[in-house]
Amino acid sequence: MKWTKLTLTTTTDAVDLVSHMLHEMGIEGVEIHDNVPLSEVDKQKLFVDILPELAEDDGTAKISFYLEGDSDIDDTINKVQTGLKEIGRFVPLGSGQISIDETEDEDWLNNWKQFFKPFRIDDDIIIKPTWVELEELRDQDIVIEIDPGISFGTGSHETTKLCIIALKKYVKADSVVLDAGCGSGILSIIAKKLSAHEVLGIDIDPMAVETAMENAKVNGLNISEGNLDFIHGNIIEDGGVRENVGQGKYDIVVANILADVIIPLSDVIGENLKSGGIFIVSGIINTKEEEVRRALLKNNFDIIEVNKMGDWVSFVAQHL
Repeated sequence: MKWTKLTLTTTTDAVDLVSHMLHEMGIEGVEIHDNVPLSEVDKQKLFVDILPELAEDDGTAKISFYLEGDSDIDDTINKVQTGLKEIGRFVPLGSGQISIDETEDEDWLNNWKQFFKPFRIDDDIIIKPTWVELEELRDQDIVIEIDPGISFGTGSHETTKLCIIALKKYVKADSVVLDAGCGSGILSIIAKKLSAHEVLGIDIDPMAVETAMENAKVNGLNISEGNLDFIHGNIIEDGGVRENVGQGKYDIVVANILADVIIPLSDVIGENLKSGGIFIVSGIINTKEEEVRRALLKNNFDIIEVNKMGDWVSFVAQHL
């Protein structure tokens, strides 16, 4: 379907009022582009693989919204301009210029792909998008093909790299691995490519589970054979899920999520780990390091490694 994209150039001060005005006009969603730096609180909450480099904040912002092809564009622009006159009484509006462009659904879905390029982890693991062909490949390379879809996980984020390096160190041919919060399935796929005997990925988002299954197929892994699977469920809050996943079963549990999720996970995941099993956790901003450390020690884990990359921390702990 073709859509008309309208983009209003305004100021960061006006963004909230303009967004509210558009909502009152029946426009459900807007895109806001500005160069306002993230606060430390925002950085701790934000967990994505690709963060754009921002230019210097000059106080300007662009607000984009979309109209279906048969919409009355002139009428919408007139209503927006009338609303801007009212908003201008309270905040500076900047240029107030409105540009018009056409786009299609697939543009929204695929524009981010330009930022995802093949890269190496620990020298011999290559993460590549499904739509790119590799030019150089060595005999010892392990290639992981990923199409993240709308789920987190291309592998380029420091937290994911930390998990991958730890999996490479601890996964053995007889390892049974649980990927808690599997997202795109990248860690599950890597564990299987590293010759783990059995791998299960679980996520609270059913769409993530679907993406992980598709990525497993792309990598030539057969879910129907019973040694790789992905399921939907909340392993923290649902004791029945933990029981069905398997108690005392796993040699390794890997969790690349947020500190505020790892902490309650550490309260319960011991049920699923074997005695002496390895718990690999990442996604921990350095300001949360001590909170996670205390949670692990409180829940009968011995911390055997602390690894860091940028502002991020990963623990490798052994269940006692």
